[in-house]
Amino acid sequence: MKKTLLTLAALLSLGATMAQKPKAGESKENYLQNLLNKMTLDEKLGQLTLFTSDMASTGPVMRDNYQLDIKSGKCGNIFNAYGPQYTRKLQSLAMHSRLKIPLLFGYDVIHGHKTIFPIPLGESCAWDTLLSEQSARIAAVEASADGLHWTYSPMVDIARDPRWGRVAEGSGEDPVLGSAIGRAKVRGYQGTSLKDKSTVLSCVKHFALYGAPVAGRDYNTVDMSKQQMFNVYLPPYKAAIDAGAASVMSSFNDINGIPATANSWLMNDLLRKQWGFKGFVVTDYTSINEMVYHGNVANEYEAGIAALKAGIDMDMQGAVFYNYLKKALDENKVSMTDIDQAVLRVLGAKWDLGLFEDPYLYCDPKRAAREIMSKENLDKAEEIAEASVVLLKNKGNILPLQAKGTIAFIGPMVKNKRDLIGNWSGAGNWTQSTSLWEAIEPRMTAAGAKALYAMGANVTNDTNLIKKMNIQEFIDKRSQDELENEAMQIAMQADMVVMALGESEGMSGEAASRSDITLPGTQLELLKKIHGLGKPVILLLSSGRPLALSWEDQHVDAILQTWFLGTRSGKAIGDILFGDAIPTGKLTMTFPRSVGQVPIYYAAKSTGRPFDPNQKYTSKYLDIENTPLYPFGYGLSYTTYAYSNFKLSKNTLAEGEYFDVQVDVKNTGNRAGKEIVQLYTRDLVGSSTRPMKELKRFAKIALEPGETKTVRFNLSSEDLKFFNYDLNWVLEPGKFKVMVGPNSNELLEAELEVK
Repeated sequence: MKKTLLTLAALLSLGATMAQKPKAGESKENYLQNLLNKMTLDEKLGQLTLFTSDMASTGPVMRDNYQLDIKSGKCGNIFNAYGPQYTRKLQSLAMHSRLKIPLLFGYDVIHGHKTIFPIPLGESCAWDTLLSEQSARIAAVEASADGLHWTYSPMVDIARDPRWGRVAEGSGEDPVLGSAIGRAKVRGYQGTSLKDKSTVLSCVKHFALYGAPVAGRDYNTVDMSKQQMFNVYLPPYKAAIDAGAASVMSSFNDINGIPATANSWLMNDLLRKQWGFKGFVVTDYTSINEMVYHGNVANEYEAGIAALKAGIDMDMQGAVFYNYLKKALDENKVSMTDIDQAVLRVLGAKWDLGLFEDPYLYCDPKRAAREIMSKENLDKAEEIAEASVVLLKNKGNILPLQAKGTIAFIGPMVKNKRDLIGNWSGAGNWTQSTSLWEAIEPRMTAAGAKALYAMGANVTNDTNLIKKMNIQEFIDKRSQDELENEAMQIAMQADMVVMALGESEGMSGEAASRSDITLPGTQLELLKKIHGLGKPVILLLSSGRPLALSWEDQHVDAILQTWFLGTRSGKAIGDILFGDAIPTGKLTMTFPRSVGQVPIYYAAKSTGRPFDPNQKYTSKYLDIENTPLYPFGYGLSYTTYAYSNFKLSKNTLAEGEYFDVQVDVKNTGNRAGKEIVQLYTRDLVGSSTRPMKELKRFAKIALEPGETKTVRFNLSSEDLKFFNYDLNWVLEPGKFKVMVGPNSNELLEAELEVK
């Protein structure tokens, strides 16, 4: 980066002119325009610049040249800096600048700040927008108490390819559910007023289409029709923006050949003009610089021009605006108006947070000590973790377990604490999490039962992968034979075996795509050997994505998908394993039988030659079924439910009209539980081909044993509209199927005709 370093003496001689606090009753527009009029070009470009704080073993640190930039007004925003004392120190540097414009502090608070909640994909399996809002609210309270103003969340990218590592950060494959969760997250982070110091700015990402990279490979190109964009991938972004999201992050990928960071149609026409977005747009990390590699610009100078003119307001870490916009202005490649409107958007966010009133509003160590990782926060994290677990198989109702006899707990996840909080766990401290062993061993001992342990296998034995993920300290140095032999001896002493297997947290998330989505390393081999002993086997599966589990599904007795559940992982898993809590989660991404089926998702379209087992020339594989292993919306429980009396309030519908759908749901088991009721529709004949199913509504209901509740959904003609070939939002006449059930595969059906 090209930087001009100023001496401290030169900084102190910059003068005493400063931005005054807003006068009583002064409007935002008047105050910011007056401030803008006082700013030099360097100070303006500083507001468009976002630099990182580094992390050392002693905590966060700031490079000397960045400190000089802050003091000189040439850097107005910092990310990766947290802690009230540290952010106060940095903010005081800004208060030594000429105009004393406060810094904005951002951080990746993705699923909790220090109290860590389940990864977003796991949390989405709760199908509970109130819980999603509550986890975001707690994250905002903790982050703001720790000196932060801004989180790079929610990620609302629709994702239908589990090879892509960042599926862990989103809410799965469906736009209706993804939109609902996106809205809830924005409400949680931002509350009812950003003037409340317990709120933070939300940042909707990654705009746009980032969840559809070719081959599931992170940072790869995206190629799709505009119909697919508007009907499937764009709705969650718009929902979050309509909920009031204060900022948007551009995505790394291109859209119709133009990188998102230089895509004026995306940022100016769609986001601002059509959707009415008033906040600011920040790039993803160095994405302006990366346009040179995309090949749409020749150098960073051209990249900076393209980004600013496309509607980008803040450059994350790339220093392109910092280095090149002054020259671009001199050469009339950009205008001062272009720069000023971006500056005003950034300053507007600082105004909304109350930072011009008090730059140190978020720098209170007493508040941090009081509000971070409180008992209430941890209890809520445990509740949400329990709601996120999905029971995939339960042969013979082997679960819940009884704490009796001898149970062997085998696998790299039994005593593991590091992986439990998952990827993008930000400021979370994995040593403060509760392992499965810590949760279950005292329970077994108290009940007079015996718990045995063996590691059995490392998460992976791939030395290159171990080095990349920097997990050398967590790798058992014994040979695989030694680990397996110990596990076999332990298993032979037990009445049944609980296998805790899965991915390391670093195997999903950013830059963590996988071409093979089976159990990594030698874990499947170990599982097969343990199964061969003929004992009952329960599989607890930790992962950041859907895995291909065909062998596991065929052979083990029960499977609990536990994702990465956060700080209270072990306690939540233990409570469900032994029946103190009941599994209620349902999948928000389809689980394939094999990676060869990917991408696979429930809302597929019919082909002209739909599957027919009796006809060769129809759409199918030679070696595997078309159907998924576990469909979208699927999840078992320790009780059972029956659906009946399904009906529509009317069988014909005109534009502007509403109709009701109702169904009776009965708890037919002997445990109280919560059922997630799902409503889908299908447009049978459209001017453009339509998906075979589309989620439209869902409801989570609590039922006592034997209790029946009538679930009612209200829909309108708007719910049956779509973007047609010409991208018009239309309702087309014809017949529709309306379907209700416990998942996308097991559905009751009725017919509705649109006149």
